[in-house]
Amino acid sequence: MTPYIAGVVIPLLVTLIVRNASGGGGGGGRGGGKRRAVPADVGGEKGLAVRNRRFESLVETAWEGATTLAELFEMTCRRHAERLLLGTRRLVLREVVTSEDGRTFEKLHLGDYEWLTYAKTFESVCGFASGLATLGHVREERAAIFADTREEWFIALQGCFRRNVTVVTIYASLGEEALCHSLNETEVTTVICGQKELKTLVNISGQLDSVKRVICMDDDIPSEASSVAHGWTVTSFANVEKLGRENPVVADLPLPTDVAVIMYTSGSTGLPKGVMMTHANVLATVSAVMTIVPNLGRNDTYLAYLPMAHILELAAENLIAACGSAIGYGSPLTLTDTSNKIKKGTKGDATVLKPTLMAAVPAILDRVRDGVFKKVNSTGGLSKKLFQLAYARRLQAVNGSWFGAWGLEKALWDFLVFRKVRAILGGRIRFILSGGAPLSGDTQRFINICLGAPIGQGYGLTETCAGGTFSDVDDTSVGRVGPPLPCSFIKLIDWPEGGYLIKDSPMPRGEIVIGGPNVTLGYFKNEEKTKESYKVDEKGMRWFYTGDIGRFHSDGCLEIIDRKKDIVKLQHGEYVSLGKVEAALSVSPFVNNIMLHADPFHSYCVALVVVSPSTLEDWSSSNGIAYSDLSELCKREESVKAVHASLVKEGKKARLEKFEIPAKIKLLPEPWTPESGLVTAALKLKREAIRKAFREELLKLYA
Repeated sequence: MTPYIAGVVIPLLVTLIVRNASGGGGGGGRGGGKRRAVPADVGGEKGLAVRNRRFESLVETAWEGATTLAELFEMTCRRHAERLLLGTRRLVLREVVTSEDGRTFEKLHLGDYEWLTYAKTFESVCGFASGLATLGHVREERAAIFADTREEWFIALQGCFRRNVTVVTIYASLGEEALCHSLNETEVTTVICGQKELKTLVNISGQLDSVKRVICMDDDIPSEASSVAHGWTVTSFANVEKLGRENPVVADLPLPTDVAVIMYTSGSTGLPKGVMMTHANVLATVSAVMTIVPNLGRNDTYLAYLPMAHILELAAENLIAACGSAIGYGSPLTLTDTSNKIKKGTKGDATVLKPTLMAAVPAILDRVRDGVFKKVNSTGGLSKKLFQLAYARRLQAVNGSWFGAWGLEKALWDFLVFRKVRAILGGRIRFILSGGAPLSGDTQRFINICLGAPIGQGYGLTETCAGGTFSDVDDTSVGRVGPPLPCSFIKLIDWPEGGYLIKDSPMPRGEIVIGGPNVTLGYFKNEEKTKESYKVDEKGMRWFYTGDIGRFHSDGCLEIIDRKKDIVKLQHGEYVSLGKVEAALSVSPFVNNIMLHADPFHSYCVALVVVSPSTLEDWSSSNGIAYSDLSELCKREESVKAVHASLVKEGKKARLEKFEIPAKIKLLPEPWTPESGLVTAALKLKREAIRKAFREELLKLYA
């Protein structure tokens, strides 16, 4: 113990002396209170608008001479020809493991990354573009990419751009009905997919109206897919590239106003809508983020594993490629050494790649946090106490206290404790971009402390090409999403029905409206919805009405506080914001996922809680409660009481009203996945699908 004590006390004393001499202070945890956004003079509906303080006019492109994604990619490939761009791990061994209860699981042993340089990637892109034309696909036709994130996805996207072919992006986990709708509505003639997705296409081939060609990213094409009865021809990705190299075709480059992508949202309600994005739209967001991420460039390596059919990942990969950085591909199921599909004793993607940058949705970061805390708690003893001390000391510092661990003491804790945590994601992460949903303050602090990296929390939508706001690197506050990106104006407008007004005190509040060159054209073949959500002002600026409710802090940063669609009025007139409550309660260690349900004919809320198996099982073990399986444990009255008590505790910490905290809950053992149809590919709740699936359970909670 003596070396540990000395190692803490001596650096602490030195740090306090140095900080005291230099004036101390940690910026109050909010970047010193400096102004981050300033008022903007804009047109359109009356409201309160702000812009990024660093840019007087909105950013459209950060690269001189690049006005489209195709131009930007070609320019970058010529500039960084010999540098590494795309990396993929090759399969060493695939095996099927059977568990004690008879279930089977696929386990993979993956090798090192094999790389394509920028020059080789550009060669593949040109080959694919020429091959696509040689197969008979013309620019007036649309091509769909229906696959998991991989290097062929990126090559196909850039190849289509070189032929000015609009790409329809479709989540690999999309259900058959939504898939048919997306392909038929856009009249897609060529589908580019993996072997797994090809099998799904075969199942619905009789319902597809326009598909003539299928390009399979895998060489092993199922024999049933090639049947003439389907009305299409099937070609491997490699053969399309080969065909293009043998029959080169001159590029047919797009204009900035041409539609680059029709991106189908995963649809939290009803059938998905196709958002039309021009090259200029996506380029504006990519350019704006480039100005925010510090020192982005040739020394960076990005771990790509989120769906490229999501605008967050599509924009991120185009940005990384534009900066001369490398992109290594992985998947959520092979991300770390302990991921579900990684064969025991072999390495996950992050360990092998050692990335410096990654994008993440909060659900992924929550799992990393929960996994670390579970391991610490199970280890116990001195290691647990040391971790708790280190975490508490660093938390004080991150929150702005000069009594926290800074300088030499910080370096000591990093070496003794947090170095092992950082090794989970390769040990070199220097920046994480989070988007897609609100990030809890607890998880944000965990990333700051344990991974030692700033986390840029962004707010945007598919309809704004992910552009909206982005937190500054030096802003350590939690619960906010930062000032406007340099490509966007953010405006708040009154919503009297919900009680949110821009004249509210102490902060102006209202519906969030986003304007700028990143705002998309609208919904494909859906003029009614487009007119409902998009408006063009007298200056020609496009605005998107998000339906989210926000408020401006004194420094101009935005905080999301509500959502118009998620507000339910209870029997006695109280309003409940479902999303706000779910975000507060999801912090409970017992919660894997949660959906709050409010009924206008009742005075209280109820909730469906997908439990965290490890937390509930650990609790039952420490309380001497016997059970045969997780399903039985979820039904035990003691379990329900324990989880409910945890939710009440978190609700009070978040200052929720009594009527907002669920009075009754139902525990569920099975996780909600995109494959189950209960959450989107971005892991957002599909409320109607969940209500339908658990109708009986919800009725019993109100009985």
